Amino acid sequence: MSDNIPEGYIKKKSVTVPFGYKLSHIQGYLEPIEHELKVLKKYINSVVNEEYSLRKAAELIVEETGRKITHVGLSKIIKNTYIPPNNKYQYSKETKRKQKLAREQKELIKAKKKIAYKESKLKTEQKVIKKATEKTTDNIVTTKELEQVAPSIQEVLRDSKVIFHPNEGPQTDFLAASEKDVLYGGAAGGGKSYAMLVDPLRYAHKKAHRALILRRSMPELREMIDKSRELYPQAFPGAKFKEVEKLWNFPSGAKVEFGFLERDADVYRYQGQAYSWIGFDEITHLPTEFSWNYLASRLRTTDPEIQTYLRCTANPGGVGSTWVKRRYIEPNEHNKSFQGTDGLTRKFIPAKLADNPYLSEDGVYEQMLKSLPATQRQQLLEGNWDVAEGAAFTEFDPLAHVIPPFALPVHWERVKGIDYGYASESCCLWGIMDINDNTLIIYRELYKKGLTGEELGTIITDMETEDPFSVNGVLDTAAWANTGTTGPTVGESLVRAGHKLRRADKNRIQGKIQIHEYLKIRENGRPKLQIFNTCPNLIRELQSIPLSKTNPEDVDTHASDHAYDALRYMIMSRPRMESPLERIRGLKREMYRPVDSTFGY
Repeated sequence: MSDNIPEGYIKKKSVTVPFGYKLSHIQGYLEPIEHELKVLKKYINSVVNEEYSLRKAAELIVEETGRKITHVGLSKIIKNTYIPPNNKYQYSKETKRKQKLAREQKELIKAKKKIAYKESKLKTEQKVIKKATEKTTDNIVTTKELEQVAPSIQEVLRDSKVIFHPNEGPQTDFLAASEKDVLYGGAAGGGKSYAMLVDPLRYAHKKAHRALILRRSMPELREMIDKSRELYPQAFPGAKFKEVEKLWNFPSGAKVEFGFLERDADVYRYQGQAYSWIGFDEITHLPTEFSWNYLASRLRTTDPEIQTYLRCTANPGGVGSTWVKRRYIEPNEHNKSFQGTDGLTRKFIPAKLADNPYLSEDGVYEQMLKSLPATQRQQLLEGNWDVAEGAAFTEFDPLAHVIPPFALPVHWERVKGIDYGYASESCCLWGIMDINDNTLIIYRELYKKGLTGEELGTIITDMETEDPFSVNGVLDTAAWANTGTTGPTVGESLVRAGHKLRRADKNRIQGKIQIHEYLKIRENGRPKLQIFNTCPNLIRELQSIPLSKTNPEDVDTHASDHAYDALRYMIMSRPRMESPLERIRGLKREMYRPVDSTFGY
């Protein structure tokens, strides 16, 4: 030991500090703890003398020192430090037998794993050879199966007739996705529709499997049905198509059905049905997610070996682009799994033209897409979800029309507009008039479905506690209508809750024109309408709501328009421009105006 190193100090050989020592002030050395070493030595002797077992000795050491040590750690200390090589610690006969049994058990488990792996590999190879060379009801070979078989078996498969092999990239990712609900969308020509036809075949060899492939209309289904006629009989010889039912019957008993949803009400045609796989091609053609959510309730199976799936494809744009983007694209990064608010696992897999070598190789299809108008080109060629085709309010600019919240003056006039819905969202918007330049500022929104009139009234009351007084407003006329019931209407319920409301002016064309007027940038550089950034639903609808295809003077009523309607009602109510204080002063002036201007009485 060096003169500078105290006696008993040892070099630190690892990150772990051994029992009986602690870190010292001398770098690289450990300082002995005399009390711990004394106790340790005492119980090591007791173990060597067979007075205590290793486990019991370790427990007693912990009790006396307060420092943790296991019987395994104590055993290592005895072997490495205190027992000379020619005088090894002798375990009891029972302990030696247990140790031997443990070693033999480990060897047995390893041997069983090797045998199980070989058995699995042989079964997979037999299965793949059968699919490649014989007629069978199950002709699908997965990538996982291919990776398990020997190269010679892979050669057999390559030499046989392969009906479909997915393109590398998104198409393969889509077919291999394990999430419950997946969107495969983006640019045109990415191989989405063909993948939609192939994916339900994953369980076509199972009797309990039943799949449903949907499009918006029957004419749109014809192309998919024609493609299925080419693919399905080759993949599963004996598969037969029933023209009237638009239904494929497979030899196993599995079924693939084609259907359409032209209206939301069409979804009830599938009421009482059960499907293990449901897919919708071009789901942005659905104006709302009501139908898709309803179909999710039809997803179930009695076969525990079948996993149930929701699958859909889409190009950006279309009447349902907003809700599709909100459901699949905005919550997480592309190609990353996430869990929706409904508990379903989801993923968005983006598609590009380059992912389909059959269309992108010669450049002809790409050139055709490049010739499209700017908006459609960005949607179909680039797969851009942030551009809206046929947007009703092209003048809406978030930089000009969206502002951060600020403290609202008490004397500015406030107003609210309400669009009521139960199955769809109810929306209430609160606005305030800036008396300096007559700008309408939307400072609060309520956007929620499933509310009765009483519940809506209670929530509005709670939200208006921040306002200095009850806010007058207008309500959708439909909320005042008696629909075959004798009870109070929604309008009556809101009035009873203390809200001062009158029937809204529902002139759609004039209302839209007024919104255009309010969105214009005036000479002072400020529009007549501004919205707090805490009102996301109104901002979203003004950005994306499309024009009607049948009436270009109106918006598409099938799109999400609840906040838009509430704003339209509010603007059409002709909100007052002067402040309440100014109105009171005006009343006083009228009240005390002298009859005789000369004598003042």
